[in-house]
Order: sequence, then C-alpha cells, then structure tokens
Amino acid sequence: MSQPTRILLALIAGLTVGALFAGYAPQTGLAVAEWAQPIGQAWLNGLQMTIVPLVVALLITGVTATAEAAQAGRLAGRAIAFYVIVLFLSAAAAAVLTPLFLQIWPLPQESAASLRAALVGAEKIGPVPPLGEFFAAIIPANIIKAAAENAFLSLIIFSLVFAFAITRVGDDQRKLLVGFFAAVRDAMLVVIDWVLWIGPIGVFALALVVGAKAGTGAFGALIHYILIVAGVGFVIALFAYPVAVFGGRVRFARYVRAALPSQAVAISTQSSLATLPVMIEGASDLEVPVAVSGVTLPLAVAIFRATGPAMNFAVAIYVATWFGVPLSPATLAVGTVVAALTSLGSVSLPGTVSYVSAIAPVAATIGAPVAPLGLLVAVETLPDIMRTVGNVTWDLAATSWLSRRAGKVPLDEADAILRHDSV
Repeated sequence: MSQPTRILLALIAGLTVGALFAGYAPQTGLAVAEWAQPIGQAWLNGLQMTIVPLVVALLITGVTATAEAAQAGRLAGRAIAFYVIVLFLSAAAAAVLTPLFLQIWPLPQESAASLRAALVGAEKIGPVPPLGEFFAAIIPANIIKAAAENAFLSLIIFSLVFAFAITRVGDDQRKLLVGFFAAVRDAMLVVIDWVLWIGPIGVFALALVVGAKAGTGAFGALIHYILIVAGVGFVIALFAYPVAVFGGRVRFARYVRAALPSQAVAISTQSSLATLPVMIEGASDLEVPVAVSGVTLPLAVAIFRATGPAMNFAVAIYVATWFGVPLSPATLAVGTVVAALTSLGSVSLPGTVSYVSAIAPVAATIGAPVAPLGLLVAVETLPDIMRTVGNVTWDLAATSWLSRRAGKVPLDEADAILRHDSV
C-alpha cells in the first residue's frame, strides 16, 4: 500500500471514529480528543520543522540547475523562459479563480466554524502589515531572524539572490556550494520521509479531533475543498488547448487525440516522469521533431509543473478564506509571486512532500495558518490526479508551441543539445 493511500485511509478512519463519538457519545469523544490532540500536534510539528531548510535548499539547487540548463542552448533557454512565464500566469489565474469559485460555492459557515474550532493551534497568523512596511521587510536585515519567524518571502528573496550569486563564482566553489545544499535537501527529504512514514498515526489523531468536534460536517468540508482546488487545476489544464491550437498551430481534434494517451497514463500513475515516453510519442503524432521534443519534454518533466502554482495558491487562499483572513489585491499579488517562485524548487518532489514545502510559504505570506496543511495533505492524492493530468497536457502544448519556433534554432544545435541531454 502506497504512503498516500495509508494516510488517506487514516484520515477517513479518524474522521469516522470522531464523528461516531460526536453522534453517540459527545462527552467521551471530547475526552478522547484531548488525548489525541497532542499526538497530532507533535506529528504536525515534525512536518513543519523541515520546511525552512527544505525550502531554502530546494530554491538554491533548483535555480542553479535551471540556470545551467538554460546555458545548454537557445532552445533550452527559450523553453525555460516559456515555462517561467506560464508558472507566473498559473499563479495569477488562481488569484482570480479561487475567490470566484468560493463566492459561487462558499464553504458552509457551520462546517467552517466547526473545523476552525477543531484545529487547535491553527489560528490565523495575523493582519498583513501595510504595503509600505511589507515591501520594506522583503529584504531581510537578519536572515537568521527571518528564518526563525517563518518570514518566507524574505527567505525566498535571499535564496534567489544567493543562488544567482553561486552561478557567478568559480567552478570549484560553485560545485562545493551546490553540493552542500543538495546534501541539505536530500537529508531533509529523508527526515520528511520518516515523518510521513508515521503520518497515518498523526493524521488519524488530527482527524479524530476534527471528527469529534465537527461531526460529519468535516467530510462535506473536505469534499468541498477537493472540488474547489481540483476545479482550479482543471481550468488551468483547459488553457493548454488554445496554446497548442493557436501557438502550436495544431488542429484541436488532433491535439486531443495526441494528448489522450498521456493523460490516461497520468491518471493511473500520477507521475509526469512515467508519462514521458508516451508524451514523446504524442509529440511525434503532432509532427514535432525529435530534436525538439527530446530536449523540451525531459526539461519540462524536470522543472515545469503548470498546475503547481495555481493549485498551491488555491490551497493557501482556501485556508485563508476558511479562517477569515482578509485578502486584498496587494496580498494576492504578493502570494502570486511566492507561489510561482516556490514551485521552481519543488517540481521534482513527490506530491506529499511538495505539497507542504510549496504551500506553507505561500500560506504564511498571505497570513493564513499552516497547521491545516497537516490534515489537508491526507486528501492530496485526489487533487494530485488533476495536477498530473494538467501538467502533461501543458507539457505537450508547450512542446508544440516551442517546435513552431524551433526554426530559429539550427537543427544541428538542437541535435547537439539533445546529445548533451542524453549524456
């Protein structure tokens, strides 16, 4: 049984037991919840303690790797520029779509209030400072203090500056620094894997507390959450079709047929990497030269997740709305930037790991609590299907778009890039 499946079953079991207590023995349920709550909180603390070093290490290694890939040739550089633009547009779309969906289909107030009361320690972070103070605080005067206070935007700015500085030093120093942060990243991934291994215990405890205090309304709230977040990802996936049709000059029906096999594999595997051979075949059906698809598709699998910024930001906005955090246009604009930037470092991680490392900085930046992520990660398996389908749909669309502009890249250069990538 896979790790996400075990965590999901633990969530269902915890909510069911808690709801049964709430329905038939509420006082006993509350007493049991008092014993279960510290267990769930301890597991949640273990999950949160990895976020700061993991985010910093991921950003530094991700940016340096992306910069090196961009130097491989004009085709790779053009592809990366296209991917980065799409990532920012994806996050911006979530800033519009998520509030709109929540206005059309709001979370029931009774369920929201019950869940807020059930999640102990998940109070909102506090009011976002005025815009002037906010921008002044972006540049950290003390990076250690910023890390201690979970000032993620300051950490992201420092990490980006540091990563670009690494690309400007000598080869030996660059390899040493990148190797150090790669080791930090890998060590944190081992730690978070240990934390997730005991995840069923922590999630069961958290879910039992929620079920005992919120009753059966917790099930409806989680279904509402899944549909809202997956709905945002679905809309982002739809935008890939006009990109292929108008940018790649492909007939709509032809693109649909070419993308269907990749989408089917994505649903069954929830892995863009596993879908790569089928995507290359689909690109061939669209008459994309192998010299182009052999560069752009592996690159897309490595650093491009079109639905990531949108769905990550949608989760943060959902939690903020759930806890009554006001979201001004300026706050959403800053959240858009953070959602796009954090996605650059987390694209190659498993879903449960990238869920926490990519969403926690966004949630903290817009003033939303991070604690609910420990419960919501248990249902990530379902939205993750939509993430993967949207990602492979965009990978093919982007390759089609780039292939129509590959005429400006000499084929011998594209072949050289392909040979370099295969080595």
